[in-house]
Amino acid sequence: MGRRKRNRAKFFTFSLLMFIVVFAVAFFGIQYFTKTGIFKVPGVVRYDEDQLLPEQVELIKKIFTEDVELDKDVTITTRNSLEYPELAEGEYIYEITVPVTDFYDTRTDRNEFDEVEVIPISELDFTRKLLSIDGEYYLDTFDKGAYYQIISFDSEKFEEEIKPLVNDTFEKQWPSKDGVLTMAQTGVTALSRGMNKKLSSVGDATYFAEGIKDYLSSFDITHTSNESSFTDFASSENICSDPRFVSTLTAIGLDIVELTGNHNQDCGDEAALSTIDIYNENNIKIVGGGKTANDAAVPLEIDEKGTDITFLAYNLSTGGATYDNTPGANQYYEENAAAEIAAAKQRGNFVIIDIQYYECSAYASEYEDPTCDYANSAAGDQIGFFRHLIDLGADVVVGTSAHQPQTFELYGDGAIYYGLGNLFFDQVWWPGTTRSLVLEHYFYNGKLLQTRITPTVYDNGLQTKLLDKDTAKWFLGRLVSARP
Repeated sequence: MGRRKRNRAKFFTFSLLMFIVVFAVAFFGIQYFTKTGIFKVPGVVRYDEDQLLPEQVELIKKIFTEDVELDKDVTITTRNSLEYPELAEGEYIYEITVPVTDFYDTRTDRNEFDEVEVIPISELDFTRKLLSIDGEYYLDTFDKGAYYQIISFDSEKFEEEIKPLVNDTFEKQWPSKDGVLTMAQTGVTALSRGMNKKLSSVGDATYFAEGIKDYLSSFDITHTSNESSFTDFASSENICSDPRFVSTLTAIGLDIVELTGNHNQDCGDEAALSTIDIYNENNIKIVGGGKTANDAAVPLEIDEKGTDITFLAYNLSTGGATYDNTPGANQYYEENAAAEIAAAKQRGNFVIIDIQYYECSAYASEYEDPTCDYANSAAGDQIGFFRHLIDLGADVVVGTSAHQPQTFELYGDGAIYYGLGNLFFDQVWWPGTTRSLVLEHYFYNGKLLQTRITPTVYDNGLQTKLLDKDTAKWFLGRLVSARP
């Protein structure tokens, strides 16, 4: 009996040992073949230092240190695209770069043979001119006109393991249509005299904007300096506007009307007052003029898409200013301007100043006369005065009295455009007065990324359109050569 019990105990012990051995072999065998448990091999970070940029390699080494243990391998690669990429899991846009040239360069497009500088979009500012690529302008499209570099983290466990490590470093916000504020600044508009006569024959005031309305209305903000008031007494002899001309302004998507001109009172105070009411009814904001001197002096504050702009506009010319409770333009006073600029800069705002200055009249020629191209062609010290406004803290200074476009320049920390010419008017008899410059401003996070200059022209039919590309290049080159 005792011997049988001992045999049973031995058998039980043997079976238990065999079970333990088999279990251990199976347990550790599975770990061995699956590379888990004590046989687990940590995930490996793979990348080619010759393929990645040095700064990318440095970032990767800072993230994937010896203290980081991965469960699965990760392979890091890069690729490039000429279009905004559709990103797969584990992909990020590492950088967007754009071609730029000198501010005064008349080129607009980069081709593959051009030797130009290519910079990260974060370094773009108004002092360098952004070029399009094959006709695609990045600040208009945001998905073309640039070079897109993509960095990829390929891992079976990207979401759980890699993303928490790299997302804060590589997830970035890039300029987009929703984030970039666009503004078109235009020059003199005087819907009057011969335009009144033409309107009587065509019947529809949108006729005059037909060739420009789609272009100008595409901007978030469109501005013009209109110096004629609406009245039923408008004729072919006066600088007064048929009330139907409000359709010309709404057709171009006008958002801001500047009233610094010296002709807004030509039709009398009643017309000037009712014209301001018409602007208000059409949700068109006013700067540089008003029903009283106090109203006219109020700066226009713009707060859109993360950009704050203070728009100031003054009259410093041959008349039209208000000094009391009558309508008119905002008279320039040095002390007021200095205080308004300082207050705007204290708020951290971008400051644009428009000036109705003295005019150059040398354009009164049937031939091309470049005299008015020059900033010193008008009465007074235009160069010194405009530069003084930059010295006071303005970021951009624009002359809105010139009937013929004038030169432009970088000065100090800002930019000056001495005169924009005629957007809408009847002066077809002199070639210089048929042209104007449109300043296309692009703002991002309170910074001016770029101002693109687009010339326009109107024909004998008084319809404004964009100047053709070759003529525009010639004309801008002429203005560049006249800079101070």
